[in-house]
Amino acid sequence: MTAAMETGRDGAGPALRVAIDHLRLSDFRNYAALDLEAGGRSVVLVGENGAGKTNLIEAVSYLSPGRGLRRAPFRDVARIGGAGGFAVAARLDGALGTVRLGTGIEPGDSLRQVRVDGVAAKGSDVLADHLRLVWLTPAMDGLFTGPAGDRRRFLDRMAMTLDPAHGRRVVAFEKALTERNRLLEDFRSDPAWLDAVEEQVAGFAVAVAAGRRETVAAIARVLADAAADDGDGPFPVAAVRLDGAFEAAFDTASATDVEDWYRRDLAAGRSRDRAAGRALAGPHRAELLVAHSAKQMPAALSSTGEQKGLLIGLVLAQARLVAEVTGTTPVLLLDEVTAHLDPLRRAALYDRLERLGGQWFMTGTDAAAFAELGDRAAVFEARGGRLVPLGEGDPAA
Repeated sequence: MTAAMETGRDGAGPALRVAIDHLRLSDFRNYAALDLEAGGRSVVLVGENGAGKTNLIEAVSYLSPGRGLRRAPFRDVARIGGAGGFAVAARLDGALGTVRLGTGIEPGDSLRQVRVDGVAAKGSDVLADHLRLVWLTPAMDGLFTGPAGDRRRFLDRMAMTLDPAHGRRVVAFEKALTERNRLLEDFRSDPAWLDAVEEQVAGFAVAVAAGRRETVAAIARVLADAAADDGDGPFPVAAVRLDGAFEAAFDTASATDVEDWYRRDLAAGRSRDRAAGRALAGPHRAELLVAHSAKQMPAALSSTGEQKGLLIGLVLAQARLVAEVTGTTPVLLLDEVTAHLDPLRRAALYDRLERLGGQWFMTGTDAAAFAELGDRAAVFEARGGRLVPLGEGDPAA
């Protein structure tokens, strides 16, 4: 990943378009059953609040590693009144040709199953071999003013779209850190056991921090390219950097040296961390700093409209980076993204999506907001677990 992220794909030609042709849902949220023939086109979903627009793009988000765009427990997305399980299946044209992806849980179970062309897979990371997803939801509107943990999760999600194994490393680090905290609470813990756990913590910490640093450096490059291409465009350009004492250590030391230093620091700081109830140093303390580049103003102090523009710009840059690094276009899931955009910025967003060249799913309550799209997308109205082609009376499912 490192080499690709540092150099991009200049001269490698356009990215291969990846698109969902057909989507099928069973007992997912308010959908008892749905068959959507997208034909590889982008899709707009309009309708009243609660009609199921977000539910559908959430279902698409399960075609990637992780817990989806709402981060809900798997059993919670099974339809109320259903058998207790759910299934999401798609046929898509991807980097490896036409493939069928499926995921879900069986009734009474909470273990997620994944299938590729009908064959059971050992984990969800295999989904990223065929499809990369990038999303933007209203819940992310408070990203710049919320807790630092939200920005770390946002950064980790960006890193996962480039390197799916990053997610496993984050989980492994958090589990090892939790185990160390548990051992510190027990004054009778064997120091040798603590040594072993701290060695694990240090190894995972370096891997997580390295992945985040690479991602931030790559996204900063893409943002700089966007600023050079568009100048003072309709969306302000963000400046991003990763801040933290642990991360700063990489500026003057090798990864091996940082790992050794952190392992020694953990051992020396046991009393300190025991009193605090948590480790006071490490990548779990990192902060993703985002600023309005032209104004040199922290994003948290920017206006609400500027924050929305910065967020849209970040997500579009992420999509562009995924295409550069993987050689395939991601599928974008954009929930209510046009709600607070004026006509000029809506048109600019649609133009940039077209320039990206990939497929996207977009939701909104006002069909008029999508008039500028013309024939660039298939438009459906969500009606309580059904989809109806806009202007027609027969449901799409």
